[in-house]
Order: sequence, then C-alpha cells, then structure tokens
Amino acid sequence: MTTGTTAGNADTQDIPKIADHPDLAGGDIWARGHADRWMWEARYVKLLLIIDFGATLLATLAAFVLRFQGAAYANWYLALSALIPPVWVGLLALTHAYERRVLFVGGEEYQRVLRAGVRLTVGMALASYVAKADLARGYLLLVLVLTTALSLAGRFALRKVLHRARRRGACMHRVLVLGHAPAVAQLTSQLHRRYHHGLQVIGACLPADQLAGAARTVDVPVFGALGAAANSAAAAGADTVMVLSCPELDGPMLRRLAWELERDDIDLIVSSSLVDTAGDRITVRPVDGLPMMHIEHPRLSGGRRLIKSVFDVSVAALLLVLLAPVFAAIAVIIKLDSGGPVFFRQVRVARGGEMFRMYKFRTMHADAEARLAAMREQNEFSEVLFKIRDDPRVTRSGRFLRRYSLDELPQLLNVLLGEMSLVGPRPPLPDEVEQYPQDMRRRLVVRPGMTGLWQVSGRSDLSWEDSVRLDLRYVENWSLTMDLVILMRTAMVVMRGAGAY
Repeated sequence: MTTGTTAGNADTQDIPKIADHPDLAGGDIWARGHADRWMWEARYVKLLLIIDFGATLLATLAAFVLRFQGAAYANWYLALSALIPPVWVGLLALTHAYERRVLFVGGEEYQRVLRAGVRLTVGMALASYVAKADLARGYLLLVLVLTTALSLAGRFALRKVLHRARRRGACMHRVLVLGHAPAVAQLTSQLHRRYHHGLQVIGACLPADQLAGAARTVDVPVFGALGAAANSAAAAGADTVMVLSCPELDGPMLRRLAWELERDDIDLIVSSSLVDTAGDRITVRPVDGLPMMHIEHPRLSGGRRLIKSVFDVSVAALLLVLLAPVFAAIAVIIKLDSGGPVFFRQVRVARGGEMFRMYKFRTMHADAEARLAAMREQNEFSEVLFKIRDDPRVTRSGRFLRRYSLDELPQLLNVLLGEMSLVGPRPPLPDEVEQYPQDMRRRLVVRPGMTGLWQVSGRSDLSWEDSVRLDLRYVENWSLTMDLVILMRTAMVVMRGAGAY
C-alpha cells in the first residue's frame, strides 16, 4: 500500500491517518494512545523494584534462619538485614539496571544484575574489614548468592510475562521505518517473524523516487517520503522511528529529524550495518568534532578465556558426580528399551577444525547410521544439517531423552576433557564443515558447546540460517555473563521440552 502521492509533492503531502489503513486499525494495540507505552513501561519498572526489594527480603530472612537456627546472634544483624534491601536496590539503580534501553529484551539486564551482585559482595567485604566487624561468613554468603539469584529469577519470570503479553499484541513499540524499499521489506519480515523483541512495524517512509512501486516490495503502509517522516510518525501513532542505511538521510537531515521527533517524544533508532556486534564493542569517539564509531575486536583469548575453561571443567566435574545416579538410570532404560550400546559416539569438529569424538546417550536404533542414506530425501531442515521431526530411527526412550535433552549429558565428559565448553556453538559434523561458506567457518574459532544461543532461542524449530546467525553472534560477543544467562535460559527451555526432536 502507498499513499498514492507522486514523487514531486511527497515531502509536503497530507499525512494519512492510521484509520486510512483498515488492516492496522482493527487490533486494540493500534487503538492505544502514545502515552500507553509510557504507562506499561513505568508499571514494568515498578514491578522490577518490588521484585528486587522482595528478593532481598527473602534472601536475608532465609540466610538469617539457615545460619543461626535459634543460636545466639548479635542484634546488629537485624539492622544489617533491614539495610541490605534498600542498598541492593540502590546498587541496581547505580548499575543502570532499571533503564529502559536494557530492559524487555536481550541479556544486558541480567549482566547488570550480576555486576551489582559483585559490587555488593565487594562492598560488604570492605565495610566489614574497615569496621573490623566479625561477620558470619555463612550468613554473608547466603545473602549475596540468594539476593542475586532471586533477583535474576524474578526478572526472568517478569520478562516471560511480558513476552506472553506481546504474543497477544500488547506492550509493543510501534515503529515507523525509514529507508530503501528492499531494506524496509527485509527488516519488516524479520521483525514480524518473532514477537518477543516488542517492535511492530506499522509503516514506512521511502525515498521519493521509490514511492510509486512501493506496493510491490513493502507489505506495510507507506506514509510518504523521507522528508515527511516526523509528521508521519506523529500521525501514525508511532513511538519509535527506525532509520536504516540510506544515503538520502545525510547528517544534517538526520539531525533535523531527531529535533522534530524530540518534540513528540518519539524514540529514534539508527540501525547499524554491523550485524550482531554487541554494544560493548562499539564506542563513539569524537575526532575533530566528528562522532566516529570505533569497533573493538572480539575478545577470544586471554584471562577471561582461562576463567571460562576453569568454570567449565569445575561445573562439569561437579555435575558428573551429582548426576551419576541419573546416568545409571538412563543406561538401564536404554538397555531395557532397545538393547545395544548405551552411548553413541560420533566424530565432530572442534575449535580450529580439530576432530574429537563426542558422546551422547543413544536415542536411535543400532542401525540408524546405515539407514541414513536412504532417508536423505526426507530431510526437513537444510541441505547442510539433516533432521526429521518424526524420525523412525528414534527409539521410544530416545524420544523422551531428546525432548528433555538428557541424551546430551554425556558431553560433560567432553567438557571435562577440554574438547567442548558448557556454552558455545553447536559442534558440527565434518561433512557439514565441508559445505560451510567462508563466513560460517567463524564458528570454529571457539570451542563447541553443550548449549548455546540457538538452543535457547527455538532449538530445532529454528531455520539453519537463524541457528548459524545466533552461533556467530555468540562468537562475536562472548562474555562469561552471557554464558551464565544462557545456562539459566537453557534450564527453562529444557523443562518445557519444546523444539527438540
């Protein structure tokens, strides 16, 4: 749909109202005013404050009961327990954990909570040293761990509530996109595939010479040319304007647009062509009065990698000990169900193209590999990766193990041997790597993982292209905090059992 305006008067045209487009006027989300966005965001932040304060109260109460259990204690522990909740909320505020730009989507919010937890730990340790207070270490440890864990869990649960609301069309940001028609169409298609990010494209503004043929390319209403963007946003009820790479939008024009949007309190987003580059790698520095974007290289080695390796080995060793009874039970189930070997071993490609033998619990019949060639035509995934939703080679016990990812547990042995990591890209088969284009080989610069971004973003329901894109995003933006967030999300995804087959 276009406004039917010629290129000659596109920048000065009458802006169509949202009611002129019946496909957008029907849903209740479009009927809400611009102020509604501020209402639900303010309500969200208030709930976060309640969650964080309540998490700390629960943590201090639990620590007090578990540590002392009726034993004698100094009365000032009560004062300390009452002081920790407001201090925790204040630390979160200082860490900017309540800012809108880090809430609602992405892992930055969780990273800031973890940073606040570290600061609280260091602060209480320093305070006890300076005051020469003999703090009960058990009490202190319980408070710090429980406070951080409960705040993370509460924020995660609240975000899931938000995602359910967005699935119904509520709590969305109404976006007007500016750019060339093909780029607008591609972005619109990508944003409309998923709902959790909260961005709903309600229209577009294009260069004047592209208006006539816009209906063949863009499947959202076109409100006019780029020069009418600010008025179009106000008329359409947009609360966000997103600018794609577009030569027609030069510096002065973009600056004027920002001033005009400021008048109506409409957010401005400028899309970067640097796909999947995290914000902490991007720094804007002035050079002779000009803002220049500096891109740091991803940190793929050094001390943080050593910490990751130590963390992986320690957690894998602990889990192998704790899960020994589970391993034994699964082994018995596999033997009773289909006989044959308990473990399945397969050659995979590790970091740098090295080969290793990956372990899994066997979920298929013993002749599954021999039957693979005859089933190639039934592949439902991609030319590179073979997957069938109802694979007849999978055993009854195998379907259960796959649904809850229990078949992946033996890979803890690979982690312990240093061949894999707890979190990382999916370990590919050698014949898959042979089909990789050059860009995709970037996945091999880090150790493969038991879980990763694509596993917590849809598992086998994702397309091959989406899974590769998520793996590359992980490689480019790795951090230990991201690993912790992915592990937490993995636990939730596995419990639901969705997207695995």
